[in-house]
Amino acid sequence: MTDENNSSKYIIEPLDKKHKKSEFECGIEALDQYLKTQASQDIKKNVAVTYVLTPENSEEVLGYYTISSIGIFTGELPDEIVRKLPRYPVLPGILLGRLARDKKSRGSGVGSYLLMDALKRSVSVSNQIGIVAVIVDAKNNEAVAFYKEFGFIEFPDNNRRLFLPLSIIKQLDL
Repeated sequence: MTDENNSSKYIIEPLDKKHKKSEFECGIEALDQYLKTQASQDIKKNVAVTYVLTPENSEEVLGYYTISSIGIFTGELPDEIVRKLPRYPVLPGILLGRLARDKKSRGSGVGSYLLMDALKRSVSVSNQIGIVAVIVDAKNNEAVAFYKEFGFIEFPDNNRRLFLPLSIIKQLDL
């Protein structure tokens, strides 16, 4: 990703001690605090991995996302999706637990760029272990609308939890 205004390049890499996470502010306190206080602990405990977007040659965090594995109960999915899947009570997936971009990056495409990177990583993981979908838990209606733009589907009983089948992700131009 490059910023057309100043030709800066960005990189996405695992969160590290060098990153300036204390300055990150997306406007949702829970997402700000997660990055500042919990993300490093989750990495150490192998609960989730956090990836951060920074300008090249800078430690400033412009955005981040977390991914981990999740079991998807087939009874939670829409019937038309379940019919296409193996008849197991729980299916493997990737949880895109958090995705946030700094207020300074609003309107720059950082959120979309982070999502595409997460989906690309999910496809890569699917080549090593089985997964059937990527799951997201949206914090608010704005986030729900964001994910729906990319084809995510609401769970029938929880409109803040959405999923995108791996078969659809593989069709995207990542």
